[in-house]
Amino acid sequence: MNAEQMILMAREKGCSDIHVSEGMDLTFRINGRLMDSGIYMSAAESRELIMNMLSSVQKGELESGRDLDFAIQTPDGNRQRVNVYRYQRKLAATIRLLNNRIPVLEELGLPPVLRRLADEPRGLILVTGPTGSGKSTTLASMIDYINSTRAEHILTIEDPIEYVYQQKHSVIHQREVGEDVCDFASALRSALREDPDVILVGEMRDYETISAAVTAAETGHLVLSTLHTTGAALTIDRIIDACPPGAQNQIRTQLSGVLQGVITQTLIPEPSGLGRYPATEILIGTDAALNLIRENKCHQMNTVMQSGASLGMHSLNMDLTRLVREGKITRDDAMKYSNNKKELLQYL
Repeated sequence: MNAEQMILMAREKGCSDIHVSEGMDLTFRINGRLMDSGIYMSAAESRELIMNMLSSVQKGELESGRDLDFAIQTPDGNRQRVNVYRYQRKLAATIRLLNNRIPVLEELGLPPVLRRLADEPRGLILVTGPTGSGKSTTLASMIDYINSTRAEHILTIEDPIEYVYQQKHSVIHQREVGEDVCDFASALRSALREDPDVILVGEMRDYETISAAVTAAETGHLVLSTLHTTGAALTIDRIIDACPPGAQNQIRTQLSGVLQGVITQTLIPEPSGLGRYPATEILIGTDAALNLIRENKCHQMNTVMQSGASLGMHSLNMDLTRLVREGKITRDDAMKYSNNKKELLQYL
């Protein structure tokens, strides 16, 4: 079996991820759950399958001890994000299956406030959540919405490029870290000389990238990015904590001037086990929210979200409660995914 055959089989089964490991059975993730694929591959077959996905340059990088992040495209036009790594002197690969078509926001079951955020001409929008929560797809839907409705210059900086956009009303340039540019921070610095209106930053990993992204938002651009955090308040704290102590007050002040919204999402299995529903937490950059950031009182952000329902805001527990009452998820799953179980019990 080669990689293309394996990916085609996984797509037919509705997989989101494939795990290939030397000395282990092939494993699929379906609707958030890991499942045995029923396919046995020897250690040699697994290693050969992984190595056949690599170029000669990538093989050299792997031999030097580096993990690899890259995307591959199968003949059916679908793209896959691949990470290759070592464990106990063996090889393993995780393959994320991406959709060829970018879904619209309504198809994803996301709240309408995301369209309003995407309509903003400038500022910073953050999409956060754990790995596999659909952040990349949400961002792609927002970017494609802008592409469909406005004539803008959209610049994306990704590692690797996941969704490929077709030009509609906007001009789109997609840059891949490692191929087109050295790193996120240097790409962002040069982006300001490339006349962008909208900048998508794949991930804000370090202080240099955070500082460059916030500066780009300050200078009149709409910047969208992701973080691996599980709540609005945690997102703000994570950004500030990633900065050196001497720069934290400055970043806090900058954020309080540019933040348009934070969208936290997680995917929760349906009771039938046949699909997943998104549960979200939405923070809008209102005067009250931005003032809490400025005064370093992000622990009070939940109060702002509770009182801002008319603006499209809600906490994760509020959305989990709604999903339970609508019968879309079980009470037990809501408790499992809640970041404040005591509060959720009160809501329920």
